[in-house]
Amino acid sequence: MGHLSAQDHDRVAAAIRAAEAHTSGEIYCVVAERSDSYFYPAALFALVGTLLAGVAAAIVLDLWWVSMRLPMFAIAQALGSAAVLLVLLLFPALRIRLVPSYLQHRRAHDNALKQFLAHNVHVTSARTGILIFVSRAERYAEVIADNGIADLVVQERWNAIIASLTAAARAGRLGDGLVSAVEAAGALLAAHFPPQTTDANELADRVVEI
Repeated sequence: MGHLSAQDHDRVAAAIRAAEAHTSGEIYCVVAERSDSYFYPAALFALVGTLLAGVAAAIVLDLWWVSMRLPMFAIAQALGSAAVLLVLLLFPALRIRLVPSYLQHRRAHDNALKQFLAHNVHVTSARTGILIFVSRAERYAEVIADNGIADLVVQERWNAIIASLTAAARAGRLGDGLVSAVEAAGALLAAHFPPQTTDANELADRVVEI
């Protein structure tokens, strides 16, 4: 997924202000570089792979009538495992490649919920705040809507916004995708929650990168 320039930050902030001018709802955007270090799950899958490779090697050696003393085999297995862990420690970018996508998406979803709460999107006066969340490493995006709006908008409408956002991000146009997502989300908010004379801007009009 693409990165955000200073101009992209300004464009997203302007899109949020424009969208919120037509609704009493609130929009907040968070872009995470990644949602987990993935060291432990990657280490688990890598060590299981190393163990299975050791078993396969033992079978092959036995078929070839090649003998190896058990202590030497155990030492080789331990050294292989240590080497795998060292590689994962020194090269963090490799970890996510060893983790299945369902686990990546679960961690990204958990991070989205964490950001929803951490940035107080859930405490707007009318419970109409929404979070637009992107996690770059996992190529994951999500819209989390508070109770006030979630009960009125079917999930398919949010899914369409996310599909457009992720397509733009994969094409290296994350800024464009966020602007479009903010505009589409703002239209949904405006349809159900028009602006009120007593409206206050309860969340900062910006995109946060973590």
